[in-house]
Amino acid sequence: MSELGVLDALPDGVVVADGSGIVVQLNSTARAMLGGGDVGAPLEAVLLLQDQDGKTWHAHNAPYRGLSTRTGVPEQAWTLPSGQEVLVTARIHRPSTRDPIDLVAVTLRSGRGRARLDRERSDLVATVAHEIRSPLTGVKGFVQALLNRWDKLSDEQKKLMLATVNADADRLSRLIAELLDVARIDTGRLSLYPRPSDVQVLVGRVVASVGAGTSRPVELVVHGDLPDIHVDPDKFTQVVTNLIENGVRHGEGKVLVTASPLPADADFPGVLMTVDDEGEGIPEAIRRRVFTKFWKHGERGGSGLGMYLVNGLVRAHGGTLRISDSPSGGARIGIHWPSEDRRQD
Repeated sequence: MSELGVLDALPDGVVVADGSGIVVQLNSTARAMLGGGDVGAPLEAVLLLQDQDGKTWHAHNAPYRGLSTRTGVPEQAWTLPSGQEVLVTARIHRPSTRDPIDLVAVTLRSGRGRARLDRERSDLVATVAHEIRSPLTGVKGFVQALLNRWDKLSDEQKKLMLATVNADADRLSRLIAELLDVARIDTGRLSLYPRPSDVQVLVGRVVASVGAGTSRPVELVVHGDLPDIHVDPDKFTQVVTNLIENGVRHGEGKVLVTASPLPADADFPGVLMTVDDEGEGIPEAIRRRVFTKFWKHGERGGSGLGMYLVNGLVRAHGGTLRISDSPSGGARIGIHWPSEDRRQD
């Protein structure tokens, strides 16, 4: 394949000009984006890109001027003659800092990827705003009632209102912690402080806590002698709480949590923990989507970040996670928790 044929095969537009500013290569993608252009024409005449003020890319960036140490132009958003936004970057090449420029290579990439990222950010803002507004509305309402009717309320009524405010404040704190952990997982900056931990004690606390706040039964069953697992207790508790609350939210009956030693032929020693609900289950065809951001199943609430966070925290510990069918017909989430430090360096 010829050099131009290789450029034509690229998904991005490519325009290459020589040291005098004359276009020497122009692939078909760039020609289609720019609405034309020919080899042999000046770069500024071919690269018809403008910003919101009507300034052109060539005039704004002046690729043939500047310091001899300059090696490129960072990615910028510009508008094509068609009105479409593209992301443009350039490489400025010279044999050495003592020599003049011999090539300027410009690439043009569709701005749809950035638009998609902007939509995802908007989704995040909308999701967070919705999740925060609900408990804040409760806090505001009960505090207002306490201020306006303090002398008319009994001690039991005051205690109930303050307990509700406290629960809503806890919910807000958990949401903020989840958002911070999602950001840390995305950037690879999640900090874990694992140590040998007793599974039965940690899970038992979560089962008791979640069970106290729901009318649905939440049960823990332990099989055999469980070895300690090597986890960060706070993050482990976060995972288990998310899974049990998901089971309560999406199920219709009991949520069953079981823990048993991993078999000898497992990939690593540890504990198998499963969470079964009695809901509709998760069809196999969409199970891979469960761990993506903003995934929701059914019409019941949630931020859509819980399972993404669960998957990230389990894998950060070196554990594995699998979705299958519960014997009751609902969903089963199974996690292999390691007894040794399996974190990736």
